[in-house]
Amino acid sequence: EVYNSLLSEAAVLGFEYGYSRDDPDGLVLWEAQFGDFANGAQIIIDQFIAASEAKWNLLSGLVMLLAHGYEGQGPEHSSARIERYLQLAANDNIQVCQPSTAAQYFHLLRRQAMRRWRKPLIVFTPKSMLRHPDASSSLAEFAVPRFQNVLPDNEVESPRRLLVCSGKIGHNLRVERAKRKDMGVGIIFVEQLYPWPEEELQAALDQHPGAEEIVWAQEEPANMGAFSYAIPLLRRLAGDRTVLSVKRSASATPATGSAKAHEIEEKTLIDLAFGAAD
Repeated sequence: EVYNSLLSEAAVLGFEYGYSRDDPDGLVLWEAQFGDFANGAQIIIDQFIAASEAKWNLLSGLVMLLAHGYEGQGPEHSSARIERYLQLAANDNIQVCQPSTAAQYFHLLRRQAMRRWRKPLIVFTPKSMLRHPDASSSLAEFAVPRFQNVLPDNEVESPRRLLVCSGKIGHNLRVERAKRKDMGVGIIFVEQLYPWPEEELQAALDQHPGAEEIVWAQEEPANMGAFSYAIPLLRRLAGDRTVLSVKRSASATPATGSAKAHEIEEKTLIDLAFGAAD
């Protein structure tokens, strides 16, 4: 059911957390108009959603839907602060996911409803992917048994470089790869960031043993996003292979306020992903 409510993220998210506790069999979802707005409910997230199981042994299956994606809409409409949720993640207290297709989104929510145990689920959902042709899914994809924590690249055979990413940037990279006709670059989607899908990602990397470089690619600045979290975990899986990264420069604000500057940054990111990386 849909209800209008007062404009208070803390009050409404607190209510939904309590509702999820009172009705554990229900699928309770709270969606921020933009993911950034969740910062108005940070107390609820810190004190209850992330910590209630450890503090009081209280379980909740609450779902937080946070719009996240660098689309040139400015600082307050770009980042749901992935890094904050990954810093709160420990002891299997929450799930942090960023599904890249319609079918994956469906399977993720179905998994949340059908699981026998309850954990809060944080979902990052770029708004542009609601209409992105690459994010659409076939009926067959809706019929697969379960949500996939990692989407391997089955389109390339012997890539020289593997780009590992999460979210909308992966679709942008695939579009650019098609333009360049550069099948020497593989693109792997990490759909679940926490708990880290080590076995699935290892299998996706081992699928292309000839790739000498593994690159973590993200839209967010270096001090944000999953960069600091993912890089050490990726290095552990890479073995002797070089691990590099592509991201925006560290910044005090999540995104530029200029659409033109955003376009320049986005082009630079894509070029670095297919060429040199740090």
